[in-house]
Amino acid sequence: MLIEFEKHIKNAHPELQDYSFLLACSGGVDSVVLAHLCNRLDLDFIIAHCNFNLRGTESDEDESLVKALGDKLKKKVFVSHFDTIGYINKNKVSVQMAARELRYAWFAEIMEEHHVKTLVTAHHADDNLETFLINLSRGTGIEGLRGIPEKTDSIARPLLAFTREQIEAYAREEQISWREDPSNTDPKYLRSRIRMELVPHLKGLHPMFMENFAKTLGYVSGSASIVINYITTLKKGLFKKEDSRLKIDISSLLELEPVRAHLYELFKEYGFTEWDDVHGLLTAMSGKEVRSGTHRLLKDRDHLFLQAVPSVTSDTYGFSITDLPGKLPVPMDVEPVERITETSKKILYVDKETLNHRLQVRKWRKGDYFYPMGMKGKKKVSKFFKDEKMDIISKEEQWLLCSRDAIVWVIGRRGDERFKVTENTSNILKFTINE
Repeated sequence: MLIEFEKHIKNAHPELQDYSFLLACSGGVDSVVLAHLCNRLDLDFIIAHCNFNLRGTESDEDESLVKALGDKLKKKVFVSHFDTIGYINKNKVSVQMAARELRYAWFAEIMEEHHVKTLVTAHHADDNLETFLINLSRGTGIEGLRGIPEKTDSIARPLLAFTREQIEAYAREEQISWREDPSNTDPKYLRSRIRMELVPHLKGLHPMFMENFAKTLGYVSGSASIVINYITTLKKGLFKKEDSRLKIDISSLLELEPVRAHLYELFKEYGFTEWDDVHGLLTAMSGKEVRSGTHRLLKDRDHLFLQAVPSVTSDTYGFSITDLPGKLPVPMDVEPVERITETSKKILYVDKETLNHRLQVRKWRKGDYFYPMGMKGKKKVSKFFKDEKMDIISKEEQWLLCSRDAIVWVIGRRGDERFKVTENTSNILKFTINE
């Protein structure tokens, strides 16, 4: 295996021959063998071990083995002890997720402190197969079937070309000691069940199963790259940026074939999972929407709007003319002026005497009306929005300046006739939207 590993390093990971790297070592056979192999090739590395304090003395014995390994290989070993249970309780995540987040955050700190660019992990071919099957069982697109990448910008996995059997055989031949983690065979974990119950049967189907699986992953990965490039190009034409959202023409989506597959590839990165609902938006009534944990997809006439889910904030901000708060949803300046000069949709002049001392900036509500400046009579705000051809999101994001219950300004669009400056006005206030 050493000869094959050396060839693989030269072909797939030549950078590991030139620069120091951080090797993550749990004490299991995979990472211990990886450390031995890298040492045999005289590669420059340091070792990091995480003690998650989840298995009592067994966790401490894992740590002792890794420290002894560092002494034997004459490599520096960094060890960190984590309050994993406390992290789980605080962040409401699984044991596996907590361990992952803790270790990768700590690895990043070491790498930054010691100017190391690459983290090397001991993922191998069997890990790739297990990950493929886990993703397949949970439902995934082509991206989820690519397996574990051989390398990224900061992580290298030089054992991905080797099976668990090869790694364990090398450990026995070289009389290498390692530790077994009982969780690897705990049936409560899906990965463990797949490893113990499914993988042996698959390997028994064909003597070249793992080699053929590696070829298949290569084909899938290549196909996924083609899809990614195609979807990236498609998005550039379909997704039009408008303020805080993306606008997508529905007729253009309906021309794509097959529509459902395109919708999945176009919107999967935004966390959507209810694909029947997403497809249904194309023919739904305006106002219908689908939400993920991070985004909303909204139907409005002939378009879909994609927008990050806004954080929950107040929809009413009270203030006085003389005490303008520092944080209004629409930043604005208020100042007394002698006369009307420059005008624009971002500026409103009002007769100060018509205002109540307490003002509000708030969202519009059903039943709101005002007296549009330059017109006779009142008009419902909803009708004004319709005449302005405002889309649903623009309506949701529209703010009003109010004096008591009266609308002074549909901010940035139209002032109210009742508050306008006249020839009898003696005190003029100028409101200016401050971008």
